[in-house]
Amino acid sequence: MTARIIDRGRGPEIEGTRITIYDVVDYWRKGWHHDQIAGLFRLPPDDILEAVRFIEQHHDQVMAEYQQIVERHRNVQYPPELKLRLLRNREKFQARLAELRAVNNTEAQRAGDRRGS
Repeated sequence: MTARIIDRGRGPEIEGTRITIYDVVDYWRKGWHHDQIAGLFRLPPDDILEAVRFIEQHHDQVMAEYQQIVERHRNVQYPPELKLRLLRNREKFQARLAELRAVNNTEAQRAGDRRGS
């Protein structure tokens, strides 16, 4: 299946997922490789490549909308029970991110060891 970007009314997203291109922007801007982003979201690399293409082709519009989203999130006041859920989800996300980084570091070390042998 070819990756596509669609809009079901909540902004451009990767078809078949709830991952918006704005979810990808944070990592793309930090220079993450599309394979890393795909691993984070557990998606095929082609899906992320299509999201990156969309971001690049519509850069000014995407970044303007992204800034609006960032500002809106910065000013939101969540109820205490939702704050707790968000904190737990953020902790899970950070743990998953640490796992991915550890795997990437281990793979890089192994590759370096094989070249040095």
